[in-house]
Amino acid sequence: MGKCQFCGKDAGFLRSTHKECKQAYEEGATRILEIASKAAVSQTDFPTLHETLRAIASTSFVNDQTLKNLLASAWEMAVFQALDDSVLSQAEEQALIAFKDYFSLSDEILDRNGAYTKAARAAALRDILEGKIPQRVQIEGTLPFNFQKNETLVWLFRDVFLYEPKTRTVYTRGGYSGISIRVAKGVYYRIGEFESKPVTRTQNEFVDAGLLGVTTKHIYFSGKTKGFRIRYDKIVSFTPHSDGITIQRDASSAKPQIFVTGDGWFTYNLITNLARLMAS
Repeated sequence: MGKCQFCGKDAGFLRSTHKECKQAYEEGATRILEIASKAAVSQTDFPTLHETLRAIASTSFVNDQTLKNLLASAWEMAVFQALDDSVLSQAEEQALIAFKDYFSLSDEILDRNGAYTKAARAAALRDILEGKIPQRVQIEGTLPFNFQKNETLVWLFRDVFLYEPKTRTVYTRGGYSGISIRVAKGVYYRIGEFESKPVTRTQNEFVDAGLLGVTTKHIYFSGKTKGFRIRYDKIVSFTPHSDGITIQRDASSAKPQIFVTGDGWFTYNLITNLARLMAS
């Protein structure tokens, strides 16, 4: 006889759950998510909230570990709902932090689907738009950048791919032009010259992979073979992409540089608004 995974009692031959137990669990989990996700972005009496959630959990076969996972999922839901307008308000951020701290939810569990990173990025953009320099990057160890005096790191992108456009000239497969003379049955001899036309093609080629640091003065890149920094006032254009940004330096010989960060919207808004803030 199989045991019900929810109540632990006999479930019947080749069965692992009771229908009513599974239904109670699903309804309880849904209720917990609804209540907790709303509480995560509002002023909340956490002890009362905790009692309510534990009461629901006790009648829905939700154990402590499952409850913690549900609370993390509720926090994620709250973040995505708050970012419907692409802006995370100060009040929403404070409520999310308070919820996280009260229930001792780790950064790792909250970022399993990228919600923690999204919240941090939205908060950093809000700071910049309000004329503040974000202080949200925590680095363990040292970075391969030589920062200048009074320069502050605002954001660090890891595993960034750098591409540059490369132009090559290739020749199309040609043929003979001229007249054709028959020299034997089924055999022809063509008189003329072989024609081949040059074609210029441009494609983006991988250059290096590494760290992209965004500071109050520069954009830094450090890879295995290439490292450089670019001052904001030496950049003439920014082009956003779905997964990154293209930067064109102010130099006649400079090639466009394409940085693939994985989040083009955030990268573009972070760098352009920061450059504008520092120029004002």
